[in-house]
Amino acid sequence: MLTISKNEIELIEDDDPISMFMYGLKAKETKRQYPKRLKVFMDYCELDGSIEKQARELFDRAKDNTAWIQHMLIKFIEVQKQRADQGEIKESTIRNYYKAAKLFFEMNDIVLNWKKITRGLPRGREAANDRAPTAEEIQKLVEYPDRRIKAIVYTMISSGIRLGAFDYLKWKHIIPLYNNDGEVIASKIIVYAGDNEEYYSFVTPEANMALKDWMDFRASYGEKITAESWLMRDLWQTTNVDSRYRNGLATSPKKLKSSGIKRLIERALWDQGLRMPLKEGLRRHEWKAAHGFRKFYKTRTEQVMKPINVEITMGHDIGVSASYYKPTEKEVMEDYLKAVSLLEIGNNSKKLEKKITELKQESKNSELLINAKLFERNQEILNLKKKDQIKDNVIASISDQLLTITTKLEELEKVVQQK
Repeated sequence: MLTISKNEIELIEDDDPISMFMYGLKAKETKRQYPKRLKVFMDYCELDGSIEKQARELFDRAKDNTAWIQHMLIKFIEVQKQRADQGEIKESTIRNYYKAAKLFFEMNDIVLNWKKITRGLPRGREAANDRAPTAEEIQKLVEYPDRRIKAIVYTMISSGIRLGAFDYLKWKHIIPLYNNDGEVIASKIIVYAGDNEEYYSFVTPEANMALKDWMDFRASYGEKITAESWLMRDLWQTTNVDSRYRNGLATSPKKLKSSGIKRLIERALWDQGLRMPLKEGLRRHEWKAAHGFRKFYKTRTEQVMKPINVEITMGHDIGVSASYYKPTEKEVMEDYLKAVSLLEIGNNSKKLEKKITELKQESKNSELLINAKLFERNQEILNLKKKDQIKDNVIASISDQLLTITTKLEELEKVVQQK
């Protein structure tokens, strides 16, 4: 029988406000961002100390005086609207601050007039005006001299996963899928394995090969690769190493967290000349670093896939449609295969070679068709000539018969005249 100690009961009854707030956060990214957004509001309220101390004081004040906290929220929104007018922040940022504050009060049972508070909230831009990176920009990025960058980027652009997914990804979460000839046509990727947000997507053969090359490289330096090996790890010394001591250098892997992967991508962007200092008046680059890969995936796949399957492979909630549309993994995978050529970057030479082969085949087919048409035409000409020959023969025969008849008539006429 499950028993709860007296201390545990007291702890449950006396929950810390910030703990209750964190309890209400599900996704890893919201757990990272929401506390920062809430702190912006608490700083505006001139609350001092750590975020835990600020949260406790905010809770106590709100519990004693809801009118005061409601007034502070409205004033806070007005100040942020002025900042948005001056171009310091985006209007959509104000709504993000509001969401964090609302969650804090709701999780701590503070009832406010949210309808009144939201009256002054700006609508904000529904979508950011940044673009997806081009294939050429991605190609330049993966040329950065770090063996991990190609595997990271190819995986992200071909599956649409968020950066935080790498905190969960192990080698066993990449599952190759084969055709009847034993060729890898895609790989299934299990995202956020073991978490409530777990879902599946796919990566291209190109991404699968980049990941396998990376794992093989690690194994060549002594790391024991197993199903439990983290997909991304720290680096080790690989230069100026005596071949006799090569094995064993990579035997103590440390997982490369999503924060480290983000720094790696940003460093590669700057070093490859894909990031330049912003011009005066601009606050954002043309395309976001990690999120740009997700946008690349969505933009490319929606050209050929069912939009709802794109949402499924991106881990998006499809709402009420989930109750009615329940495709099998095989059906989604077959739809995904239509987009593989649009998602691959480095196989341009293979694509060109395939295109040349296709053109040659088309040319050969055209030549065969032309030859067939010429043969048919020649046959038609021969048939016409045969018909003409037959016609000439018939005419000649008739002429001979007429001549014979004429001769006989002349002879008959002479006999008659003699009588």
